[in-house]
Amino acid sequence: MTLTASLVDCPADGLVCRNCGARYPLSPVHACAECFGPLEVGYAAAALASVTRAQIEGGPPNVWRYAGLLPVGQDPASRVSLNPGWTPMVRADRLAEALGMRSLWVKDDSANPTHSFKDRVVSMAATAARGFGYDRLACASTGNLANSVAAHAARAGMSSVVFIPADLEPGKIVQSAIYGGTLVAVDGSYDDVNRLTSELAETDEFEGTAFVNQNVRPFYAEGSKTVGYETAEQLGWRLPEQIVVPVASGSLLTKIDKAFREFVAAGLVDPSEWRVFGAQSAGCAPIAVAFEAGHDVVQPVRPTGIAKSLNIGNPADGPYALDAVRRTGGSIAAVGDDEIREGIRLLARTEGIFGETAGGVTVAVLRRLLASGALDPGAETVIYNTGDGLKTLDAVAGLVGPSVTIAPTLKAVRAAGLMD
Repeated sequence: MTLTASLVDCPADGLVCRNCGARYPLSPVHACAECFGPLEVGYAAAALASVTRAQIEGGPPNVWRYAGLLPVGQDPASRVSLNPGWTPMVRADRLAEALGMRSLWVKDDSANPTHSFKDRVVSMAATAARGFGYDRLACASTGNLANSVAAHAARAGMSSVVFIPADLEPGKIVQSAIYGGTLVAVDGSYDDVNRLTSELAETDEFEGTAFVNQNVRPFYAEGSKTVGYETAEQLGWRLPEQIVVPVASGSLLTKIDKAFREFVAAGLVDPSEWRVFGAQSAGCAPIAVAFEAGHDVVQPVRPTGIAKSLNIGNPADGPYALDAVRRTGGSIAAVGDDEIREGIRLLARTEGIFGETAGGVTVAVLRRLLASGALDPGAETVIYNTGDGLKTLDAVAGLVGPSVTIAPTLKAVRAAGLMD
């Protein structure tokens, strides 16, 4: 693929292997030829240091306000985007009171265009894909990514083909299909789907296809940094003391941590310490299990449980998530389905935020970490709600409903005790 104007004059100066440090030019590859390790985008230190608060604050109210810190999209005309980002940072005083905490915030990424944080990463991947000359977008997905890829392709007039596990939540299947692309349901887990798309990406039939979380994954992953950038900016250009992040592949957790480090290195925030905590579902907790056992290697598992957006049994960024958590003095914990449901309800009734199952995982793990003493209740904490509860209604549908059913009369209202 030929490098086009959308990928020049940016602060990125190449791809770097996260294992051995080998360097490569900006290109649609995601694995190191030397050690097969994953590649990520590297940046020229001087370019990052030239970005100022004023430049960022003068930008648009979306992810592109941070264009000077991203590998694509320097030219607005080059962007393939739904313009996600700048989502609410909610001061969660009632949830904090319920949990016995001093200062708690919810970064609510359900407010993105397709109602999950995946719009951030797809904006980067789709822009890179077009820059490399691809004319079709594809992905393997647990749901939210499929929604976003299909929507971005529709907006850009590109074709799309997204692959999902056949047992995905109905809401996510409908949302993926409504945009008119090709939706392929696969009888198997996400890891089975991901394995299939990895094979397809090497075939001649899919040569002109950008698999957003595979061949352009280094660019895709950088979109998650914008969650961390916004966290710091919305807190008044400072870093929180603790963060709790839902974990599937582990990429979001590692990229928020990377964003904090980049802001410090660029002089955009004062240096400070922060602790990173990861939240997994007990039905799919390979990283939490590795952390608890003190292992550096993450053993794959067969996913179960209601938090399907987190059901990645062989997480690509697992070792790097462990590194970030251990380096900052945090931890990773897992919670069961009943705790997840209660986490969803607790967030909704205290803050009016209806999170999907991943949000329930995060709140439930927050509660567990507080109970175990792993997380400091007196430290300023940010938790991340990454998707909308309307996507996973089935998780709580049997637990909530009408408080009472009555006839349309005043007598019936009185009899139900509603006027007391």
